[in-house]
Amino acid sequence: MSDDFMLDTDDLQRRMDGAMGALKTEFASLRTGRASASMLEPVMVDAYGSRTPVNQIGTVNVPEPRMVTLNVWDKALVGPAEKAIRESGLGINPQLNGTIIMLPIPELNEERRRELGKVAGQYAESARVSVRNIRRDGMETLKKAKNDGLSEDEHKIWSDEVQDMTDKAIAAIDTALTTKQEEIMQV
Repeated sequence: MSDDFMLDTDDLQRRMDGAMGALKTEFASLRTGRASASMLEPVMVDAYGSRTPVNQIGTVNVPEPRMVTLNVWDKALVGPAEKAIRESGLGINPQLNGTIIMLPIPELNEERRRELGKVAGQYAESARVSVRNIRRDGMETLKKAKNDGLSEDEHKIWSDEVQDMTDKAIAAIDTALTTKQEEIMQV
């Protein structure tokens, strides 16, 4: 058994990278002091009888550092798009100009910055938990292999590799969190 055992580390790494990708997506939706087209990604509009992402009903642009515009393609969707943005919890007040919805990004106050920093921390902790669950899956596979005849030395080598992958993934999450929190606290 021990000679032919191979742990699928590529699968574990892919899953850990997926957790990091999900974290980056969540971070992109967090509002900082600067305008970003990605901040509208979580906004869904009631269009054509279904919930549609806002970037599929118009063109999202960032013409200035503190302004996002949405050029809606179908005039009938301007109202629903404006309503969806207003109710999205982004804290942005849309302004209409024909089929263009302008979204001026207000300056964040200190209290709101701290709240966003805490939310970023919660997102990072969720990603860490995902990585630890992936580590647990890998360790359980190793435990089963050990019961099936995997040598103690092989088990130790594979365990160390899984732990090393976990440590690197959590360090990347911590680095991303620190960067995002600094970005949020920038005035």
